[in-house]
Amino acid sequence: MKKIRINGHGHILPTPEQIPDFMKRKKLFWVDPARKFMRQGEQWSRPITDPSFFLEEKLIWMEQHTIDHGVMLTLSQLYCNGFSKQDASDTIRFQNDFNASVQSHPSGKLTCGFVVQPRYTDQALREMERCVEELDLKLLCLPTHFLDEAEQWTSVADEQVFPIYELANKYKLAVEIHPYDAPKMVNLKDQFWRFHLIWMMAQTADTLHMYTLLGLPQRYPNIRTCFAHGCMLGQANVGRRMQGYHGRPDLFQGTSAPEDSLGHPNLFFDTLVHDPYTLQLLKQRVGVSQIVSGLDDPYPLGEMESVPRSYPGKVLDDAVEKDIITTSEQDQIWHNNVLKWLGKSSL
Repeated sequence: MKKIRINGHGHILPTPEQIPDFMKRKKLFWVDPARKFMRQGEQWSRPITDPSFFLEEKLIWMEQHTIDHGVMLTLSQLYCNGFSKQDASDTIRFQNDFNASVQSHPSGKLTCGFVVQPRYTDQALREMERCVEELDLKLLCLPTHFLDEAEQWTSVADEQVFPIYELANKYKLAVEIHPYDAPKMVNLKDQFWRFHLIWMMAQTADTLHMYTLLGLPQRYPNIRTCFAHGCMLGQANVGRRMQGYHGRPDLFQGTSAPEDSLGHPNLFFDTLVHDPYTLQLLKQRVGVSQIVSGLDDPYPLGEMESVPRSYPGKVLDDAVEKDIITTSEQDQIWHNNVLKWLGKSSL
């Protein structure tokens, strides 16, 4: 029987021609005509390091690496943190329409997420209804943090986001929580990729902290939430969180203990942790059943063959080689667990 491999964390860029003129004119986001850089604002740019950033090349790349299906998340640059209400509405509508077009590709090899901006609750709820009921998108992508109406950086687990979770619970959605915008939150010099290598991991750990303390897995039982990049610092920090919770109960009144959510069947974590020993910790913390494959392709921090000593699926292969997981568990992570997170019996 053929083993099915599903990548639970990938990304696709629209081509320069697909991006509306207003987005480039307002410098919200665009791609150079030569497809060498993506750009935003006055100075931000990021090199497009692999042809598989684009749809047709992505499908070729998947075939080359025996990836049968891919889950494509929203672009982090299009979470629209700090955008005006109208710019957020227009940009998010474009991103979600684009993702719906990718999902409807004749290959049938892609499942796509959609995004909303938590700052604008009424707008977000309307867009959720449109995406689910009109576009058939069932995976809600949220940033770990957003800039709220008071211009304060706020965890997406905050109570002001509860109406979004309530509607997601009604629709029985999968949810992806992914970090971004660390340079805007942390007052440090942008040097040695520190925001991607260190602070984005801290952002994810922070929102897992809030998400579990506020009991969201129990409050919204129909939501299946995946934290990007294995929430690796969140796994390493479990003991400290438990010590703090039980050592200073006065600071945590009305909240759930950190250990109450360990291994919760509706909390998932992807495999993009880069080394088998971190994956081993993830397995020990939450159990194999809560781990989904995630490559974060085609970014160079993803498992890309263009990076020395890397290739799609490497961390799982390394974990099998070191007897951290079995081949049966590897197959489960590549297939059944992704389906369970998405709420599907097949793709």
